[in-house]
Amino acid sequence: MGFVYTRCMADHSNFSVSFSAEARRAFYEAHQSLALFMILVVFAALYVAGLLGVVVGVLVSAAAYILTPCFWKWIGG
Repeated sequence: MGFVYTRCMADHSNFSVSFSAEARRAFYEAHQSLALFMILVVFAALYVAGLLGVVVGVLVSAAAYILTPCFWKWIGG
């Protein structure tokens, strides 16, 4: 496929700010239902797939926790 250029990549200072702990905290305080959904994914994985599902659910949730604020900016949310 190749490299995909996003608006978050256009301004490196903006890109690094979106990954800061303060920016993530502010994002999830404003989007509490999204944060709750991410937690529920882990418990749903436990119910559906057992311990392996929890491991996968935690890894996916951790990646989503970090990447969602940048993705949200990218889609204009």
